[in-house]
Amino acid sequence: MFRKLLLATGIAAALLAPVAVATSAAAQDVKTRIIRFGYGLSENSNQGRAVKYFAEELSKRSGGKFKMKGFGDASLGSDIQMQNALIGGAQEMMVGSTATLVGIVKDFGVYDLPFLFNNEKEADAVLDGPFGEKLLKALNDKGLVGLVYWENGFRNLTNSKRPITKVEDMGGIKLRVMQNPVYIDMFNRFGANAVPLAFSELFTALETGTVDGQENPVTTIQSSKFYEVQKYLTISRHVYSPWIVLASKRWYDALSADEKKILNEAAVASRDFERKDSREASAQSVAYLKEKGMQINELSPAELDRMREMVKPAFDKYAADGGAEVLKDLQAAITAARK
Repeated sequence: MFRKLLLATGIAAALLAPVAVATSAAAQDVKTRIIRFGYGLSENSNQGRAVKYFAEELSKRSGGKFKMKGFGDASLGSDIQMQNALIGGAQEMMVGSTATLVGIVKDFGVYDLPFLFNNEKEADAVLDGPFGEKLLKALNDKGLVGLVYWENGFRNLTNSKRPITKVEDMGGIKLRVMQNPVYIDMFNRFGANAVPLAFSELFTALETGTVDGQENPVTTIQSSKFYEVQKYLTISRHVYSPWIVLASKRWYDALSADEKKILNEAAVASRDFERKDSREASAQSVAYLKEKGMQINELSPAELDRMREMVKPAFDKYAADGGAEVLKDLQAAITAARK
C-alpha cells in the first residue's frame, strides 16, 4: 500500500512538473533593463530616499534584471524638461510635481487650488481613489504613464525680508512660485509679486536676491538648504502638493505583461514607503530648521480664514476657464473622503 502511494505521488509530481516549469518560465518574461529615473531634490531628501527604495524593490522583484539609476538634483533637467524627455522616449522615468503637468493635461491644475484638504488622510483617499486614477489615465494619450502619487506635502512660506503673520506682510515680496497660473494668481491676490521659476534655479535666485522668498513643504526647505538663504518660515499649509511618478509611454508599452506588473507593484510599494517617510520627516524638519536659525511662526486660524476668503475667486476663475467639471468631481471626492 505504501509503495503504491509513493508511486502515485511520483506520477502526480511528474505530471505536474511541466506545468510548474512552464509557469516559472512564463513568470520570467523579464529582460535586463536600465532605467534612468530623474528627480529634482537631493539624494538625502525624502524624495531621494524613496527613489532608492523604489530601485531596490524593482531589483528584488525582477531578480536583479531591472536596474534603476536615480539622478537627483535636477541633473536630468527641470520637471518640464524631464516630462518632454519621457514623451520623446529619451528617458524612462521620473518623479515631479503635478503642477508642471498642467501644460499637458490642464485638469492637473485643480490640485493647486488653495486649502483643498484638511489633512493627509483626505488627500490619500482622493489621490488613490477614482478621481486620482482618472487624472493619471488622462496622461496616456500624451505620451506619459502616471503610476502613483507620492507626497510632497503641505506647502509653507519662507522669505528673507520679514515675518509673515498676516496677509499684508506679503506685500511687495518677490516670491518664487511654480510655473503654474493658479500659483501665480493666488500669490498676486495675497499682495506678493509672484515670480514663476523652475525649482532647479531657485537656490541661486534666493542667494542672489532675484527673489525674496518661496513656498514649499518643510522637508524640501530642509533638504534644499533654503535655511542658508532664508530667515523666516511661516507655517501656512496653503496647498497640499502631490508628486507624481511618471514613465515614458513609449518605454512602458514595450514592457511585457510581467514587467509591467513588477513595475506597477513596486511603484505602489514606493508610494507607501515615501508617504510614511515624508510624514515622519516633516515632524522633524521644523525642529531642525529652528536649530538652523530660522524664525518660525504659524498663521492663526483667523488669518487662514481671511486667506481662504481672498482666494475664493481663484475657484470661480478655474471653473470659468474650463475646469468646472473636474472641480466639481474633486469637491465630491473630498466630501466623500470626509465621511
